[in-house]
Amino acid sequence: MTLVDWVGTVGVFLMLLAYFLNASKKVTASSHTYLYLNLVGGSTACIASIMLEYWPFIILEVAWVLVTLVTIIKNAKN
Repeated sequence: MTLVDWVGTVGVFLMLLAYFLNASKKVTASSHTYLYLNLVGGSTACIASIMLEYWPFIILEVAWVLVTLVTIIKNAKN
């Protein structure tokens, strides 16, 4: 596997872990664990997409990270 493969795999794994934990009711969608797994996973997957220069996934991952950041900021204010 190349570096891009490893970076992308780590990012996708983190996002899937967050989803699995939420679906199995181990964490809520507003928990720090869920949000930070999505933030780091989305950022890492975005880096891999940038390395590949694959714009559809760059846009998707940037949106994923921005939505997560907005949620983290909203939670911090409450």
